[in-house]
Amino acid sequence: MGNVTSSVAARLAFFPPEPATYELVAEDGGGMRMTGVSADGAVEVRALPTKGGTRVVAAFWRHPSARLTLLYSHGNAADLGQMLGLFLELRAHLRVNIMSYDYSGYGASTGKPSEYNTYCDIEAVYECLKKEYGIEPEDLILYGQSVGSGPTLHLASRLEKLRGVVLHSAILSGIRVLYPVKVTLWFDIFKNIDKIKQVDCPVLVIHVSSLYYCILDSNMSYFFIDLVRSHA
Repeated sequence: MGNVTSSVAARLAFFPPEPATYELVAEDGGGMRMTGVSADGAVEVRALPTKGGTRVVAAFWRHPSARLTLLYSHGNAADLGQMLGLFLELRAHLRVNIMSYDYSGYGASTGKPSEYNTYCDIEAVYECLKKEYGIEPEDLILYGQSVGSGPTLHLASRLEKLRGVVLHSAILSGIRVLYPVKVTLWFDIFKNIDKIKQVDCPVLVIHVSSLYYCILDSNMSYFFIDLVRSHA
C-alpha cells in the first residue's frame, strides 16, 4: 500500500509541458541559447551533468548591479520557456541575478522527473553557481514554487549562512497533498514539513491565493529590499 501511494503521489507531482516550450540552439564559440531569448538578453545557458545521470538545462540571468542571486525552482507544470517573462521582471525589479533550471525530464533536460532527480538537479545547479560564478551561500536566496519547494528545502537544509528562502505555494509533503495525515510516513515524498526544521535562515512563506498579488507586490518586495540593504 505504501509503495502504491508513494507512486501515485510521485505521478501527481510532475506534469512537464509536452512538447517543451523552448529548444536549445548552439551558438558560435560553443555556447548555447534558448529559443525565445535574444542574444543580448544577458543570460548564460548551460547543460549541467547531475549525479543522477541526467543533464539539466540551467540559465543564469545576470543583473549588472546585483549583489544577491536568486536560485529559482519552478512549479510542477511549467518549464523555462514559460517562465521567461517572470525571470526578466524579477531581475529588473529586484536587481538580483536569477539562476533558473529545468528538472530532469522537463524542457530540454534529459531523464525523467522524480524526487531523487530533483535533488540531484538542484545540487548540480548550486555547484555551478559556486564554481562558475563564485556565489557563496550568504549571497544566495533559494526560491521554491509548488513542487519546487521540495528541492529548495532539500538544499536549504544542507547549507549554512543562506541569505534567505522563499516558499511560494509550498507543499508539506507529497502524501499530505492527497490525504490529511498527521505524521510523516516512511514512503512519503518531499518531506518538507520535516526538512524545514533544519533550515537556519530567514524564510518567507507565500501561500494565500486570494492575497497573492498583494503579497508579491508588497511584502515579498520588502523582503528582498531588506536583504539587499542589509548586505550593503
